Amino acid sequence: MATIHRNLSEYDKNNIPNGADFKVGIVVSEWNDSITMNLLKGAKEALLENGVPEANILIRFVPGAFELPLGAQLMLDNTDVDGVIAIGVVIQGETKHFDFVCQGTTQGIMQLNLEYNSPVAFCLLTDENIQQSIERSGGKHGNKGIECAIACIKMIELKKSFE
Repeated sequence: MATIHRNLSEYDKNNIPNGADFKVGIVVSEWNDSITMNLLKGAKEALLENGVPEANILIRFVPGAFELPLGAQLMLDNTDVDGVIAIGVVIQGETKHFDFVCQGTTQGIMQLNLEYNSPVAFCLLTDENIQQSIERSGGKHGNKGIECAIACIKMIELKKSFE
């Protein structure tokens, strides 16, 4: 596993663009909210720490991970956000439902990145069990919400560098 010896919350703070002029949307799955709310907390804290004003952070909720791509698309279509962070978690169960939800959500988010030429950060935990999700949402591996907020800021800056 890629994060076994890594804290997802660690990043070089000197190498992050100032987000003072950025507007960032966050779409959060309500399913497994004990995990997604921790991811949201990490993402929001990282955005604020890197200059994004609280008034420029727009948060909306969707029922589950599978709805994240549409939630992000609606945000891109109906607001002036520079990028979106899609937050969700899917935990392996006994059926193939896990595979279909993970694949559909992943493909949907990737498609949005390409079709909209706007960053949609992939903050979807796809874990084997709840403990792995806890460890990646503020536990021993840090908080993937922070990692995705930083990725979103960097991609917004990259996009703006071409304008």
